[in-house]
Amino acid sequence: MSTTTTGVSRIANVVVPVADVDRAIDFYTGTLGLEKRTDVPFGGEYRWVEVAPAGADTVIALCPPAPDTEVGGRQTGISLQTADIDAYHAQLTASGIDVDAEVSRMGDPVPPLFWLRDPEGNTLLVVEVR
Repeated sequence: MSTTTTGVSRIANVVVPVADVDRAIDFYTGTLGLEKRTDVPFGGEYRWVEVAPAGADTVIALCPPAPDTEVGGRQTGISLQTADIDAYHAQLTASGIDVDAEVSRMGDPVPPLFWLRDPEGNTLLVVEVR
């Protein structure tokens, strides 16, 4: 009998297809404060870019869309955590970022949260760490 286990061991990355990689890098690193971990060419004309919060294992890959696929306006399913949701919401609002008008507070077990949109209209969720 084999003791080798196969299957998923971790989430490697979350992919967000973008049309303008440079604009996405500026937003995810400059505005959201993530760090750029990878930026390499592939397939001749494309770039594979990975961004993540400092120390995080899972990265967000900003890459070109699949052929014949439109980009933007997607619900990414990405949830970002912050220690002070009110301060982060105020910071993004002051920077002109497309965020919900206010932080939602639904009560336990749901943490305070708000949604934001990147420059291509992709939606991410921000929640407060508990």
